[in-house]
Amino acid sequence: QVQVVESGGDSVQAGGSLRLSCTVSRLAFRDVAMAWFRQAPGKEREGVSCINWNGATTYYSASVKGRFTISRDNAKNTLYLQMNNLKPEDTAMYYCAADKYVARSGSLSTKEYTYWGQGTQVTVSS
Repeated sequence: QVQVVESGGDSVQAGGSLRLSCTVSRLAFRDVAMAWFRQAPGKEREGVSCINWNGATTYYSASVKGRFTISRDNAKNTLYLQMNNLKPEDTAMYYCAADKYVARSGSLSTKEYTYWGQGTQVTVSS
């Protein structure tokens, strides 16, 4: 079965940086869109960023645009999220998600993704 595993979450101070990683196995990683979502306590899961199958197209939510960068290494079956200038409102569990269908452009909707990781916690203190 497909496995999605996130890592890199930590506790940092406001203004700091983190890089999240997500490795995927038992899936044609290079052929599918990927995304990062986050969920804070008491809030709905929201899309943070997504990337199409070959990395040519990326999307960001308004709240992270200009601070976060999504990228992928298809040779390593790994997705990344570089997070700079972190703010307390970025505190959440971050989830990696993989599409089931090949060659799609990516989306910030949870409905478009079939495979999910268990999440990695990011905590930003002021």
